[in-house]
Amino acid sequence: MFKGGYAGKILYVDLTKQKIDVQDLPWDIIEQYIGGAGLASRLLYELIRPRIDPLSPENVFMVATGPLTGTMFPQASRFLVAAKNPLTNGWGEAHAAGFFGPELKFAGYDAIVFFGKAKHPVYLWIYNDDVELRSAKHLWGKTTFESMELARKETDDFAEFIAIGPAGENLCRQAAILTRNARVAARSAMGAVMGSKNLKLIAVRGTKKIDVAKPDEYLQAVKIWYDKVLAHPYTEGRIKYGTSELVDMMNAIGRLPAYNFQKGVFEETDKISCEVYRKKYLVAARADFACIQRCGRFVCVPSGPFKTKGKGPEYECLDALGPRCGNSNIESIMYLHHLCDELGMDTIETGGTISWAMECYEKGLITKKDTGGIDLSWGNVDTMVQLTKMIAYRQGFGDILAEGSYRAAKKIGRGTEKYVIHVKGQEIASQEPRAQKSMGLASAVAARGADHLYAFPVLDEGSVFDKEIRQWYGEKFLPEIGIRLSEKNKGYMVFHNENYSVVIESLGVCKYGTMVPPALYYEDIIKAMDVTIGWEITEKELKLIGERIVNTNRLFNLREGLTVKDDTLPERLLKEPAPEGVPKGQVVKLDTMLKEYYKYRGWDIRTGKPKKEKLKQLGLDKLKV
Repeated sequence: MFKGGYAGKILYVDLTKQKIDVQDLPWDIIEQYIGGAGLASRLLYELIRPRIDPLSPENVFMVATGPLTGTMFPQASRFLVAAKNPLTNGWGEAHAAGFFGPELKFAGYDAIVFFGKAKHPVYLWIYNDDVELRSAKHLWGKTTFESMELARKETDDFAEFIAIGPAGENLCRQAAILTRNARVAARSAMGAVMGSKNLKLIAVRGTKKIDVAKPDEYLQAVKIWYDKVLAHPYTEGRIKYGTSELVDMMNAIGRLPAYNFQKGVFEETDKISCEVYRKKYLVAARADFACIQRCGRFVCVPSGPFKTKGKGPEYECLDALGPRCGNSNIESIMYLHHLCDELGMDTIETGGTISWAMECYEKGLITKKDTGGIDLSWGNVDTMVQLTKMIAYRQGFGDILAEGSYRAAKKIGRGTEKYVIHVKGQEIASQEPRAQKSMGLASAVAARGADHLYAFPVLDEGSVFDKEIRQWYGEKFLPEIGIRLSEKNKGYMVFHNENYSVVIESLGVCKYGTMVPPALYYEDIIKAMDVTIGWEITEKELKLIGERIVNTNRLFNLREGLTVKDDTLPERLLKEPAPEGVPKGQVVKLDTMLKEYYKYRGWDIRTGKPKKEKLKQLGLDKLKV
């Protein structure tokens, strides 16, 4: 058992039987998986029966923190939600920052595991050692923010929350989970899993402390970490603009998806640029727990049809509800973003579904007869607002779209399947892979379906990261590993980044500071584990843990019927050359990168399955597939 970092307890909640149990953290699993994403990968592999319906009571839903969550490590605010994924029928997880994760740790718990389904809507109220299930009948049908405010009045003014909105209640596959300060665990339809269990929200208030193993060394180490992040040249822009600065950057390199990925350049980017965002709508920057980069935004559209105020959209939302749908009206994007937060919806999945429908409408494959008279022309912001609400409440054509574009296309047919931009049934994020080949491979192989964050290969974006490329990957992979349009050595890049990324997410730390800017690396993580937890670990051992987590996720997917054929990209990205911009004429040559990736993973190139010797090396040879 370690000396600090962990709370040491897991809450097990049986919603069917209305029973709550507290158990010690399984230290044997912790030593192999750290916590957070790693702990979830192993526990849910054991707890979820193969081939169950993700929206059935048999699915198991987990909330998990890491041992650095709630500490002073930079951006140590993260928590994870995980279950079987309703979009892919494979592994599902989503992450968020804010204050909920730290508060759960302060209450004395590292994780919560939910089984079954409540007979009527409920919420879980945690106040340190006092834990109870309460009726949420009066909260059902309310928006995320309304329900959290009502629950605050019933619990504690200083409580933190995660909640679903109408989209989760109606089992929409775009459904997300919101925190009190509007951070979103967006992907993998985890909001629909909560809804399927009649679990409206979780409220927590904690007043306990988190011990650190070496208090005499701790504050000195914290200062070094903070100085490193603040001194990185990339940090200044992130503080000034948040992630909105990426709109201009991605457009310049042809990586800004427009018109449902028909191209990676948008002709009206100047209307949604980071300068327009900052000068006209920014009220203040917002920070999460222990955050020093402050990438969150507080915005206000003071008047007009899109009048709104609240949390500002991040890059992914700016594109998903903007250029991807042919929309350059920044005020409408801000309004749609807030609407998605209220309804509890993933903006990537929502924008992706609407943009697919718009392209099919453009090509005459979907007509007004299908939509009930709705005009799906590119950039029609009134339609976008209307459809977002219809999806959340499963009204009319929105009921079909609420299944996500992959399932909607299967239902409609008529060639609409060709235009779904997905991997394993989940929409690809706002990262045009024809402009950066590592992003294509990252999405194709990610455990939860299309996902740029599972590997987060960003160091090949430009020359600003030349120093870190050498440190992370070594001279032997240069120069190709740092060239966006080269497929060479990207298999190693994604292999390396996945291993590091899952370690970061197992610790409960944000990828800003640890991956972009890459100010902190393995030596800093090793120091943090030493002074915080009292865990003396080597870089080699950490990398092995990363491999173990990735392979456990892979085994979960194989057990659920996903195969090597699912490690692919849409035909558009593989066969249609990018029409303009820096990547003009480029396609993603995936096979070359996949073979290299499988080689480093120790997976069979023909089947994509981990080889026996790899599983034995990782101690996974006894897991059944």
